[in-house]
Amino acid sequence: MTPPFQLNHVAVHVADLERSRRFYREVLGFAEMERPDFGFPGAWFRIGTDQELHLIINDEVPPETRSRGIHFALQVKDAEAVRRELEEKGVEHQGPHRRPDGAFQIFLNDPDGHRIELCQL
Repeated sequence: MTPPFQLNHVAVHVADLERSRRFYREVLGFAEMERPDFGFPGAWFRIGTDQELHLIINDEVPPETRSRGIHFALQVKDAEAVRRELEEKGVEHQGPHRRPDGAFQIFLNDPDGHRIELCQL
């Protein structure tokens, strides 16, 4: 597979979105950025020039089953080419799916079950 060229974002679940928003804005000084409507609550923050922190809240499901849970995202240049390479290697994955903002996402798990997103912006 053509290696991803940078870390795009880290996503974490939070219990109280407004409390977490205040913490990342007021304590750490992160700039909140516009977030597409995914149909569930969350907030995005810019870290430096190219990385992001995504806060996700989903109280309807137990923490161990939250599919939008903790993951990291690596940016790729061509999601379709990555999909083909994953299929050739027999790697289970989901996607690519188009986000509301037009980016493409592919999700897979590492051998320990950690969720990885490969995204094309």
